[in-house]
Formats: sequence, structure tokens, C-alpha cells
Amino acid sequence: MTHEQYMKNLSVPQGVVDCVLDTDTYNEIDDQFALSLMVKHPKCNVKALLAAPFFNSNSTSPEDGMVRSYNEILNLLDLMGKSELKKVTFEGSRTYLKDEKTPVESPAADELIRLAGEHSPEKPLYVVAIGAITNVASALIKKPEIKENIVVVWLGGHSEQWFDTNEFNMMQDVAAARVVMGCGCPFVQLPCMGVASTFYTSGPELKYWLEGKNPLCDYLVKHTCEAADEYAKGLIWSRIIWDVTAVAWLLNDNDRFMFTEVVPSPIPQYDFHYSHDVRRHPVRRATFIHRDSLMRELFAILAS
Repeated sequence: MTHEQYMKNLSVPQGVVDCVLDTDTYNEIDDQFALSLMVKHPKCNVKALLAAPFFNSNSTSPEDGMVRSYNEILNLLDLMGKSELKKVTFEGSRTYLKDEKTPVESPAADELIRLAGEHSPEKPLYVVAIGAITNVASALIKKPEIKENIVVVWLGGHSEQWFDTNEFNMMQDVAAARVVMGCGCPFVQLPCMGVASTFYTSGPELKYWLEGKNPLCDYLVKHTCEAADEYAKGLIWSRIIWDVTAVAWLLNDNDRFMFTEVVPSPIPQYDFHYSHDVRRHPVRRATFIHRDSLMRELFAILAS
């Protein structure tokens, strides 16, 4: 890939784009919002939906988290009336990477390799990842040359100004983050705390704009409010739905949803900080989210 083409692929794509979503959908409600935005948005030609592993109180293991996420993707497709996308929904990694050279075999990684082979630097596949990035890293380890045919957009890590990188998506599989951020593919990072953390909503807002619009909206409102009410225990609450910002980068014509900058690719370290080397390849990083503008777009698409 020429430098000119590489830099073009770091810019917001024009027109309809071929895209993939790699998601730990059962982990938190923000994945459901992000998936719904991608599936329903006219700019997104969804080529595959990949289930990512996760391990927290909502799962018993990374494998269990992946399977639950796979089933939640199918549930959301039913709610949206998009059952035809079930045939391009794939189970992902059942463990995290054990090192930076050994892939985790999965249908998701194999499908990503296959799809990347159908694309090119001039017409890349946009891989939006909103969980541990194990599936994407495994595909790149198995077939390094696909890096020229994809653009990876990842919500992971925190901003440079935050005191650590101990963020859920990154800390689960630091090896995978190092593989993807170091392989030289066009890469866009949506940092969590300090950037995407400004993208949040509240119960009254959700109920006013989405409640009663369609089965999907009712599902999102119900589960977001129930989880938040249980956590807040009667106090005022707001809910981060930051995974949406990764999908929103594909839609960010004229910087209408976020500001970004181009920087040398940071190096995630296993002790949860970034190292830096100015000789590293350039990547794009979000620095500011236009919260209201993006929320208007999200609610309009969900309610349509």
C-alpha cells in the first residue's frame, strides 16, 4: 500500500462501506446500541457480525461470554427484523491470546480472513471492534497480509491523559491489542475514559425519544433502565453507551460526530500504560465526541 492510500484509509470513508462488527454483545448494553446502529444505518453494508469473548460478572468464562454474545446478536437481529444476517454471524475466540504469535482458532477469525481477501487497499473492509480484540488479532497473526485490505476501528484503552490503560477491552487481552496496534494496518482508536466517556444517556431521555417506537427500542430502553436503576439504587444516574462511537467514526463526514488526530501508534504495555516511539506508523485517534449530534443520529436511526 502506498503512503497516500494508507493515509486515505485513515480518513472517514465516503459512501456506503463494507463493514464487520466484532462485539462482546452480552457484556453491556452499549454493544446492543452500537450493533443496532450499524445494522440499521444506510451507510453500513454489514458483511459479518463476530462474537467476541469476555469475562466478568455477566459470564462464567471468556468462552461463555462469547457464546452468550453470539446468542444476543441473534436476539437483536430478530428484534430488528434482520434475520437474514444470522447466516453471516459467527462464533469467535473461546480464549484470549496466550502470546503475540499464536492465534486463537475460530469461525470469526477465518471469516474475517476470507472477507479481507475479497477487498483491497482501494476498497477496504472496515472492521469495527468493541470488545477484546482477540478475533481480529488472530486473523492478522494467521494471515498478516490482510492488513492492507482492512481498516480496524477499535474502542479500547483510555486517552493519553488518563493515568492508565486498564480498560476492559484492552486489559482482557493486551497481547491482542499489541498485535493489532503494531501490525501496520490502518487503525482508528476510540479511547474510553477521557473521550468516549462523554457519550452517555439517561432514563428520561431514552423513554422520551425511544419508548414505544418499535420492539428494538423498547428492548434497549427496558434493559438499560433496569440495569441502571439497580446500580443507582434510587439515585440520579446516567449510562455510558460509548461503544456507539466506534460505529459512528464510519459516519463522521465533516467531523460532525467527533474530532480526531493522527499520531504514531502507541504501544500498549502489559503493566497497563502506553509506551511511545515516534518511528511507529501513524494511526488516527478520537479526541472529542459531539455528544448531542451523535445522540440525535443514533435515536433517529433506532426509532426508524
